[in-house]
Amino acid sequence: MVKPEIVDGVLILHVEGIDKLWAFKSQLSIHLRHITGVRLDEEIVNEWIRGIRMPGTSVPGVITAGTFYQDGKRVFWDVHHPNRAVVISLAHESYNELIIEVENSEAFVTNLKKSINQVI
Repeated sequence: MVKPEIVDGVLILHVEGIDKLWAFKSQLSIHLRHITGVRLDEEIVNEWIRGIRMPGTSVPGVITAGTFYQDGKRVFWDVHHPNRAVVISLAHESYNELIIEVENSEAFVTNLKKSINQVI
């Protein structure tokens, strides 16, 4: 799971616990201006073929975490529970998308959209 924080126009995603090991990352920082979309999507875990792990972990039904390449996209994953999955689309960042799990996904999406609108 990821713990989000917004500081000075930057979304900071803290990868928690053992997920740091599975995802090969402990933190991501994204400028709010580079976020082009954010949505809840509990089906993405089932629909999206994860592509090549570089580096990452995928145990179906348990965890998808790390960096994956597919269809020319670089995507960061950290999801255990698909019903909490949030997809963040990006521009001008090293990742094209972030697919993450947060504790209260609906509140996170609402707050992130508000924060993005304040920056624009």
